[in-house]
Amino acid sequence: MPRVSFFYGIAIYIYWNEGDHPIPHFHVIQAEQRASVSVEGVVLAGKLERRALALVARWARLHRDELLANWELARDKGQILRP
Repeated sequence: MPRVSFFYGIAIYIYWNEGDHPIPHFHVIQAEQRASVSVEGVVLAGKLERRALALVARWARLHRDELLANWELARDKGQILRP
């Protein structure tokens, strides 16, 4: 599970085995909270503090193109790039 970013105690991951998930997303771990977040910055599963979600949503907007490229690479089991 490659970590693609880390900021303010928030870790962003994209998993290799995402081929069976239709919605492009990434995984966030912050302290004891975990969530799956769409590339649009919407929590799909799990929970994040409001402040952390705001930071993650802003990060996702800034790196949307790289996230979508990595999503496709992960679905094809290729090496992902770090945004």
